[in-house]
Amino acid sequence: MTIDKSVRGEADDGGDASSAGARGQDGDASSAGARGQDGDASSAGAGGQDGGGPGPEPGGSGSRIEFRLDTASGVPTYLQLVQQVEHALRLGYLRPGDQLPKVRDVVASLAINPNTVLKAYRELETKGLTAGRPGQGTFIKAALSQVALPELAGLRKALLGWLDAADTAGLDEDGIVALFASALRDFYKRRADRADVGGAASDETEGVA
Repeated sequence: MTIDKSVRGEADDGGDASSAGARGQDGDASSAGARGQDGDASSAGAGGQDGGGPGPEPGGSGSRIEFRLDTASGVPTYLQLVQQVEHALRLGYLRPGDQLPKVRDVVASLAINPNTVLKAYRELETKGLTAGRPGQGTFIKAALSQVALPELAGLRKALLGWLDAADTAGLDEDGIVALFASALRDFYKRRADRADVGGAASDETEGVA
């Protein structure tokens, strides 16, 4: 992966903590960069559980998530890492007790400042999603998953079918994102409107009683 030089020098993301501090959090485990059990969920930075990809790499830390960067997104690097962990938690790819990649391994694989990784991990800890273990690393301690994995697999398959149809229709990535975002807004607006109507009807019924 080619990383923009501006990402490498992102010292403002992490303050002045030294790389020695990063090593102190890392413990002694060897390189991570392991994929999840699907290896295909790039937006979440983690593999799913479809069985289509490799498990943790031999000799790695055994982490279920592999971070990726989009240098053209405009999203700060540390926040991309935070969001990928949150997405993986929501999709059930990460569970309490799972270990995040070692700081030094993220630095090596993405060519970014260790302060950036430390800032992301501190943010996750502040949110109550992770906890550091001295000499071992950072581990997940809370879950965000809302749907069971079999249902998620079915939804993902349906979504991939929709993406194929959108691609065949000639939409590029930006067009697909715009269409999906618009449909999502309309969906939640209609749901809110239905809830308001239902609440008003309930109030009227109670008034008659």
